[in-house]
Amino acid sequence: MKFLEPPLIALDAEAASAEEAIRLAGALLTEAGAAEARYADAMVDSYRERGPYFVLAPSIALPHARAQDGVIEAAVSFVRLKEPVVFGHSANDPVQLVFALGGSDSGEHIALLRQLTTLLSSPAHLEQFKQAADVEAIQQIIRGNEQ
Repeated sequence: MKFLEPPLIALDAEAASAEEAIRLAGALLTEAGAAEARYADAMVDSYRERGPYFVLAPSIALPHARAQDGVIEAAVSFVRLKEPVVFGHSANDPVQLVFALGGSDSGEHIALLRQLTTLLSSPAHLEQFKQAADVEAIQQIIRGNEQ
């Protein structure tokens, strides 16, 4: 399981649309060997079909697709957008923090979701994710949360 490891984090990325933001987060999963390239397509397809249901809180999106859509290993990637993007959610737009979730089975999916929810439930952590100067600062937030 890969949870927000340094290769899975991109800060101040530029995306012109929600789909582009989803693809950036998906590409990190692919580059880390946690998902096939088609997983990003599946996340975008899910967004097109079902709308921004995964925009779970103000400025936070958690795109995902089914394990059989190309997940190799359970993982979470993180893209902080330089400029927030509109996903079409009535209450939680625009989105700046995109966490792509790839669970290889429902148990892992829930475990990753629980770990991420615990991390993001703190307003202080959220602000730190938005302000972190570099990947190491993100790693410190995660390590601090695990203790």
